[in-house]
Parts: sequence; C-alpha cells; structure tokens
Amino acid sequence: MEGHAAVTGRADLTTAHHDSHATIGPVADHPRHRRDAGEELPATEGATRASGGGDRAEAEEPDPFRTCFERDRDRILHATAFRRLAGKTQVFVFPEDHQRSRLTHALEVAQVARAIATRLGLNVPLAEAIALGHDCGHGPGGHASEDALSPYVDGGYDHAQWGADVTLAPLNLCTETLDGIRNHSWSRPAPSTPEGEVVSWADRIAYVCHDFEDAAYTGIVDPADLPALVLERCGATRREQLAAFIDAVVSASVRTGRIGMDADVADALAAFRTFDYERIYLRPASVNQADRVLDLLRALVDHYLAHPDDLPADDDPVDVAGSDGAVLAAVRYVGGMTDRFACRAGIRLLGLDADRLPTGLDVT
Repeated sequence: MEGHAAVTGRADLTTAHHDSHATIGPVADHPRHRRDAGEELPATEGATRASGGGDRAEAEEPDPFRTCFERDRDRILHATAFRRLAGKTQVFVFPEDHQRSRLTHALEVAQVARAIATRLGLNVPLAEAIALGHDCGHGPGGHASEDALSPYVDGGYDHAQWGADVTLAPLNLCTETLDGIRNHSWSRPAPSTPEGEVVSWADRIAYVCHDFEDAAYTGIVDPADLPALVLERCGATRREQLAAFIDAVVSASVRTGRIGMDADVADALAAFRTFDYERIYLRPASVNQADRVLDLLRALVDHYLAHPDDLPADDDPVDVAGSDGAVLAAVRYVGGMTDRFACRAGIRLLGLDADRLPTGLDVT
C-alpha cells in the first residue's frame, strides 16, 4: 500500500488513509529557535484539546496535574502489555542486542510522532500515547501471529483492533487514544484526529528506516542496493532518511492543512518499503520463520481450547472447552506471550522439538 492521493485531488500530497479527513490550520512550522526562547506557541486550529478527565468508557475525575492524554501515555508506559513488547519480534525473532524489538520500535515511532506533532502545533501527549500503544496488540513472532490467530477471531485477528479493544481495554483510555491505536494501520479507516494520522505516518517512517538499518547491520542487504529514488531523495543513512521523511510530512501539512507527505518523497518512501518487503520481510529465511511461528501459535491455541484449566488462575474462569469465552481466553493469552515464553510453552506443553520452533537464542 503506497498511500493515496488526497481527497482534495492535490497531486502534490499523499495521505496514509483512503478516507483521510483531518484538517489543521492555518499552521506554521513551529521552529526550535522559538521554543529555545521560551515563546509560548499557540496550538494549531484542529489540534485535539484535552478536556477534564477525558472521554472514557468509565468516567474519571480529572488528575490535578496531568491532562487526560498525559495520563493515557503514562498508563501505557506502565502497562504489562507494553513491557512485553521487549520480548516480541519486530523483524528478527530473538533479536540480538543491536536489533530492534517491538518495544524499541514503539519508542522510535513515539519519537517521530513527537517530532512531527511538535512542529505542527498538535497535541503531543496524545500523539505519544497513540504511538506507544499502537502495537500492544501484536502477538509473538511479528505479523505472522495475525495469520496464526485469525481463524479463531471473528473477522480475523488485526493487531491494531485487538490492541485497542482487548489488550488495552482494562486501562480505560480516552476514546481519541483508542481510536488512534485502532486505526493506525493504513488499511484501516482514517483516525478521527490529526494526531492519529501523524502516528500512521510515524509508524511507517520508523519501521521502513530501522528495519533496513538492522538488516544492513547483519549483512542481509547493502545500503548501496537501495533504489536510486530513495538514495537521491532521502539518503543512505537512517539519520538522513528520518529527517527527509519528517520534513516532508511537516512541509506538506503546513502547505495544505492536511496530514500527509509531499508526493515526491512519499514515492521514495513507497519504494523503500517495497525494497524492505522484497529483500527482508519476504526473503526465504523470514518466510520459514513465519511458518514456524504460525504452526506454534495455532498449536498453543488448540491446546488451551482443549485444556482451559491450563490457563493462568488469574485469567477469567472458563467453564466450557470450545465456548466463545474459551476461545477469547486462549487467543488473549497466546497473543500476549513473548517469543521466548511461547517457545518454552511449546516445548513444555506440546513436547515440540527445538527444530520445529522459530530459530534464535536457546530457549530450553
């Protein structure tokens, strides 16, 4: 998915979602030197305002010191689901020390989102909260977990929806935060806020750049092999690439009042992403790992469906094997596992041989 021509029909603007609708402005780029001087910059028209305790499923009294979106950001940071991202695949199962995990990906997305939201005068805490929580619905083993768990979920397992509606539901987050998490993927409807659309861009910018850097470090790809369009418009290093993509979102949004990217740079981002898919995500070793993840996770779900008593005692009790409640409990539990925990469960509960598991560090 390469993005969309804006609904306005502007040839110079690409949007992340086919129904992108958030408008901002008039807006000027909020430069650093004005912030250095301590100048209080007004929020941009269209930025999401915090109000009281926030619009939540269960009403809460306002915090005396933090806005509702600052509270959301803090709740996500302290959530078990967020901590578990440290043990979940970004690209490489059982990443080595220098490679990204799903947690470091979320942190880098938050940095990119903050950079864009700050310069556009948007609600930075909301953008951060959405960014930090956007992948909390991911299962172990990366995107392969979605294929593995989809047969058990009505409508399929989508990490964005699952994260907002199941994983993070106990946190009682604001509707704007949950909406941004639920709809950050480009295949989903557009988020309801400009901050949510910023995170949609920040997610893609971050993973395209850092997944390539990780693969280059391990020798899977060579920076010289990048398409000429990427090298010419964005450079060969992560620093150059992030700067080019962030600047292109800011300049397009300032110019048009829509959250998007300059079309020529969006073309380079699309070419970069296609390169990553062909050379990294879909290389034979990655496909083999994905197949092993799929087999492992389905076997685990099937085990817990047949033996619901093996689920943790602190989980909601499940009385009938195979019931809707049992399916939800099994998928929720397996989806919450880290890579290492899932592999160990496969050995302990299913008697799987190590050669049938995703390869990586010793998990015995």
